[in-house]
Amino acid sequence: MCSHSSSQDPKHYPELNYGSGAKWIKSLTQNRLSTFLGGHFENVNLSSVLYTHRIDGSQHIDLQVWSAPGLTKPSFREAMKQEFKPAKKGDSFGPSWTNHWWKVTLKIPSYWQQYERVQFEFDPGCEAMIFTTDGVPLQGITGGYGGDRRVEHIIPPQAVREGRYAVVIESSCNGMFGVPWNGDTIAPPDMNRYFQLASADLVVPNQDAWNLMWDFTTLREIVDTVPGNTGLQNKALVTANKIMNAFKSGDPENVKHLRGIAEDVFGKDWHAKGEKIYDEGPKKAQVVGISYCHIDTAWLWPYSVTQQKTARSWSTQIDLMERYPEHRFACSQAQQFKWLEEQYPPLFERIKKKVASGQFHLIGGSWVENDGNMPSGEALVRQFLYGQRYFESRFGKRCETAWLPDSFGLTAAYPQLIREAGMKYFFTQKLSWYERNVFPHSTFNWVGIDGSQVLCHMTPVDTYTAQATVGDVNKGITNHKNLESHAGALLVFGNGDGGGGALPKMLENLRRIRATTNEHRELPSVSMGSSVEEFFEDIEEDSKKGTTLPVWKGELYLEFHRGTYTSHGSIKKGNRKCEILLRDVERVATLTTLLKPEGHSYVYPKRAIDECWEKVLLNQFLPGSAIGMVYDDAEKLYAEVRQVCTGLLEDAFSVLLPRSSPVLSNSRSQTLVAFNTTSFARHDVIKVPLSRDTPRMKAQLVQTSADGKHGYALMHSVGNKVMSQPVGMFSGCAPASVFTNGTDHFVLRNANVQLTISGGRINSLIDVKLGRELIPKGSSGGLVIFEDRPNYWDAWDVEIHHLETSTPLAFSQVRVIAEGPLRAAVQTQVKYGSSTIDVTVPTMKGNSRSFFNFNAVVDWRERHKFLKFELPLDINNTYATYESQFGYVQRPTHKNTTVDAAKFEVCGHKFADLSEYGYGVAFLSESKYGFACEGNVLRISLLRAATAPDAEQDQGKHEFSWAVMPHVGSFLESDVPTAAFIYNSPLHVRTVPEQHAGHVVPPLPFWLEGAPNIFLETIKRGEDDFEPNASSTTVILRMYEAFGGHGSVKLHVGKHVPVKSAHVTNILEDTKGELGLVSMTGHSTLKLEFRGFEVKTVKLVLETENSSIPDSPTTSAKRDSWVTVDEEL
Repeated sequence: MCSHSSSQDPKHYPELNYGSGAKWIKSLTQNRLSTFLGGHFENVNLSSVLYTHRIDGSQHIDLQVWSAPGLTKPSFREAMKQEFKPAKKGDSFGPSWTNHWWKVTLKIPSYWQQYERVQFEFDPGCEAMIFTTDGVPLQGITGGYGGDRRVEHIIPPQAVREGRYAVVIESSCNGMFGVPWNGDTIAPPDMNRYFQLASADLVVPNQDAWNLMWDFTTLREIVDTVPGNTGLQNKALVTANKIMNAFKSGDPENVKHLRGIAEDVFGKDWHAKGEKIYDEGPKKAQVVGISYCHIDTAWLWPYSVTQQKTARSWSTQIDLMERYPEHRFACSQAQQFKWLEEQYPPLFERIKKKVASGQFHLIGGSWVENDGNMPSGEALVRQFLYGQRYFESRFGKRCETAWLPDSFGLTAAYPQLIREAGMKYFFTQKLSWYERNVFPHSTFNWVGIDGSQVLCHMTPVDTYTAQATVGDVNKGITNHKNLESHAGALLVFGNGDGGGGALPKMLENLRRIRATTNEHRELPSVSMGSSVEEFFEDIEEDSKKGTTLPVWKGELYLEFHRGTYTSHGSIKKGNRKCEILLRDVERVATLTTLLKPEGHSYVYPKRAIDECWEKVLLNQFLPGSAIGMVYDDAEKLYAEVRQVCTGLLEDAFSVLLPRSSPVLSNSRSQTLVAFNTTSFARHDVIKVPLSRDTPRMKAQLVQTSADGKHGYALMHSVGNKVMSQPVGMFSGCAPASVFTNGTDHFVLRNANVQLTISGGRINSLIDVKLGRELIPKGSSGGLVIFEDRPNYWDAWDVEIHHLETSTPLAFSQVRVIAEGPLRAAVQTQVKYGSSTIDVTVPTMKGNSRSFFNFNAVVDWRERHKFLKFELPLDINNTYATYESQFGYVQRPTHKNTTVDAAKFEVCGHKFADLSEYGYGVAFLSESKYGFACEGNVLRISLLRAATAPDAEQDQGKHEFSWAVMPHVGSFLESDVPTAAFIYNSPLHVRTVPEQHAGHVVPPLPFWLEGAPNIFLETIKRGEDDFEPNASSTTVILRMYEAFGGHGSVKLHVGKHVPVKSAHVTNILEDTKGELGLVSMTGHSTLKLEFRGFEVKTVKLVLETENSSIPDSPTTSAKRDSWVTVDEEL
């Protein structure tokens, strides 16, 4: 007989099978994974064993609190002087934005020494900072139950052994994203929110359970991310399912066993390797992780809260570095470092050590992560100049990578300026927020308007606040658009916008992802421990110095947040006016140090200028979409800059123009003079207040107002003459005039142009000399209002559909207020809803620049309306031209493609122009940045009226101007850039006693000859003049080519400025090369060559010994007006 084996023998395949089989329903098993943490089963699933002990009794936790009065923000030292009172868990505190200080004393049970970790859990429901008892910041706290929650503080083992531990905590009544009143992130703040101390507990975490939770989280992310029915996805699902099946609540050893099951995916003993896990597996990872903490310098919280956020976030990252050696933290914004240096010195010293050790990485090179559209070219230079010099002075190094992840579009001037600031790499991300057209590249060469390029990476993870999930790592490759050129991606992870940075769970997750990819190939590998620069160096090498990368030329236009060009008009005006005021101060102060009488004690006010620039640069973080508190602070900063700069100009003029004074109605000085801070010849009609006893003053005027309170003089500035005096009407010059039929028809005219307002609308604009009508027959222009209801982002967005809702507004109550000969004007009023718009339209005589100026005074009371001014023009072109930083950009007037159609609202600076061969019309702007050209209709955006996040945005009084300037010739044949420069640079008009009228200020000692397309933008003293032990006196001249073509120009230096040597520098004023200096009769000359849109900086080293030109001190007393602005004004 045959002998049969037992069916139970595991070595043999059984003969009989009465079971149901192991077939699963995969989707149900996958859905099951969501029940293992929290939720309905939290009392019996893994959440039930996360803590071994938790106590909160007063015998173990002693709490005392002191609430700072009002919205004050006392320092640690100030707070410790106050009287604290007993407090307890469950207490409420507030209201919004207030600060509360806690003294915490803990008594730790002796038997807790046996545990791996003991923590103090402090959850105030808001943000907080933990200090040592002597004031060293230890870490931040983020209360509540969001994804950014961090409420645990690890008690040092020594303190556990001693059984006693004490800390001090500052809690602030705001969440990570402020205090939105209805829970919607962008809602205006609830100014009366109170928070409850939800937790003040001593706890013993079950570290095995926490590690199992992280294991399970990673497994579940793999299941959800990796494509279905792959080996890794199925293995992760099987492993997670096994863990759930084997889990036994209340059995500590069971948890350790379950961690062993996870090794089926992560690899044997992977956890014991710690940070060394990154040394195994692929030598070159596809995804490079770098921790980052984007902190909006102000947004849904004011500047003062940002200072606290910075300290909380950065101290937290230092804390993580101690436990995760692979952790590298990249950080930008010199302003935030300076705040820390001033307010948290012990933390700043810890950061300096981490920078030196290579764990804390400096990036960006700028003062703040500024808006990339609206700052002027010179302001962008100063962002880098002040930023890089700060980093170098504090840390001994400059940044190598420019970093603007959250700017709402980026000017094409940036590549040149980034290279000039000593950087060649650039990281950004915001363009992933497209509305319609996907940006086509991830890694590319970005080429600016002058031809300069930077190596740019726009992370395919599509965020600068990645959570370091499996999905994030996988997206770095699956969403990469240039794998053929470089198969790598930067994973920029950590909570941001409101700060926070990386959390332990992110670093734990990345270790597990790396362990997985060491064993499997279905996921991209991820590395940690390297720098942003190393990532870019790898791209540069792989792409053969960028030659195999795609190229993007021109601006990086964001198809989103276009409304920010106009939102908060007063801030836009403050920015423009302060930029120009600082330019004037530097120019006048430099001339004063060069031209002052021998022996005069005037010193260049470097410290005051720096402080003003820092405030302006700080406010350039604001695109127009913050809460009202932020703009209250910003207005105070601008007011302080105006006040200081006005005083600095007075100081300089008192030397250059002794006994002169500003023009006032009661001024006793009788002779008018004006200081021209541009390098252009110009005619200006100036308005002068009059009193009864000023016959000498009246003799200098060409025209007096009807009420006799004001007069108008014509000032003529020639060549490089900085001073101008009144001149009379030129012979053969047709006067300005206004005609009316007495009802609703008004014609303004000078020798060159004529504008007609009829029936409340502008229906005619004529070039008088050519007899050319510029407004198509049957069309009219003027003010127009649109419905403005974005799909979500209120202050940020204007949608294309707003163009379908236009309502033309008619000028009413038109009356003539000036009839020439120098100035003719009408005054009008427009009423709409609850708003009143008063517009004065003057034209000047023909020898002044021929444009029609519109001066508006608006009492704005609308909600969700958009006010613009438009003119339909009998001009045809597929592109309109808009000024940008150090040049211009051309954008389509049509909608041929969705890319073209997306540019229905664009950013411009001082002008927008629509031209064709032979003729064009420009709009000049002195404080507005939003423009559009739809077909042949040119528009300038004037006011918006969003209600979130600032419920009162733009409500109230506004004063602003714009001009309509017809010109012969196309844009490139015109002088529009010059006109716009002058339009934004009013003369500094003064009076001097008659006996001093002959005092002549020497000509501007720097002037250009030979190329009208080269503009002299900046005259200032050299930065190094004010360093300790400075041995030379230098003058910096910054020029640029404005029209997009080559230029050869002679730079003349007057005899009052003896030059020893001349050098070309970068914008940081590092010498690039010496220039040949030719001495001529009465002056010296340099020959300079420019390519299109090139920015060139020249440093003149003077013969004069430094001691003969006294300078301001090289060190300054501590100033904190940009820190607590409400105390200074």
